[in-house]
Amino acid sequence: MLTELQLRDFRCFESLRVEFAPGFNFFLGRNGQGKTSILEAACVLLRLQSQRSSTLAPVVRFGEKAFGVAGRVENHRLEFRYSALRRKVSIDEVEQRTFGEYLRLGRVVSFANTDIELVRGGSDARRRYLDFLATQIDPLYRPTLRAYERALRSRNALLKSAHPRPREIAAYDSPLIEQGTKLGVMRARLVERLAPLAADAHRQVSGTAETLRVRFAPGNGESFASDLANSQAKELRLRQTIVGPHRDDIELAVEGKSAQPYASEGQQRTVALALKMAQARIFALEEATPPLLLLDDIFGELDPVRRNALLAHLPTDAQKLVTATTMQWRDDDADGPVLELRDRQLIAR
Repeated sequence: MLTELQLRDFRCFESLRVEFAPGFNFFLGRNGQGKTSILEAACVLLRLQSQRSSTLAPVVRFGEKAFGVAGRVENHRLEFRYSALRRKVSIDEVEQRTFGEYLRLGRVVSFANTDIELVRGGSDARRRYLDFLATQIDPLYRPTLRAYERALRSRNALLKSAHPRPREIAAYDSPLIEQGTKLGVMRARLVERLAPLAADAHRQVSGTAETLRVRFAPGNGESFASDLANSQAKELRLRQTIVGPHRDDIELAVEGKSAQPYASEGQQRTVALALKMAQARIFALEEATPPLLLLDDIFGELDPVRRNALLAHLPTDAQKLVTATTMQWRDDDADGPVLELRDRQLIAR
């Protein structure tokens, strides 16, 4: 459980300290007050990455060069300091040379209105969904992903050069194929684990017998090496690597029809919720580790049936940080502390 969070030069906050209770914690306030930033800071503290941004540079408060987050998790004090030149992580005041031990201390699942892009958006969002989960449950996933991305960036840089040289490009084929093959296997296995959990969550949230099918769609065929060799001419023409795990996707179908063009907005939101609930259930059921749930202003967008179904089927022993502009969506009294943000200050209600 996350019991305390401290921010310094993080987004709109010069400084802020928050204490958390088990179960639900509610943060109310008008838009632009910093509610989402508190949830983001909790994610950055535990995972060293933001659920809102692919990089941490935008998180630094305007006019500053660095930010810091600190807090207490499972009787350990964690601290993360970030600047463009350095990242420093500490556990109980001891600086860590690597991130492995630090990242083992906390698990996070984030719910937000923008999650609908998992269904109607491009494949980037769905790969990011897989990566965010996989890095939390498989210690080999993060280094494999980073190694693949480094080889891909270098290879694409050569393809974009004024005079691409096939021999130089081919030098990156081996690491690209090696790491890409491992990455594809990891993602395929993860989707196999997620699929039945998401299908079950979909039935619970929708309250119907509609079926959700989740299937991995790899960005290359059975032989990545053969696909890469056969695409050389097209690569030189398009100046980029056109096959591989950077093209991986997840196929989502409701009642046998693709959820992207055919599902209604309500159905798309239900599918997105089901995908996030499947993440939480992997932690709670398979990893035996209740995650920290970040629920960012999502309940006002859900009809009462979906809202109540979601609340009823979230892992009961998970800690939950919830933001909203009002508590009017609640059918009963809040079962946790309620804090209101006014002028960047937290006030208990």
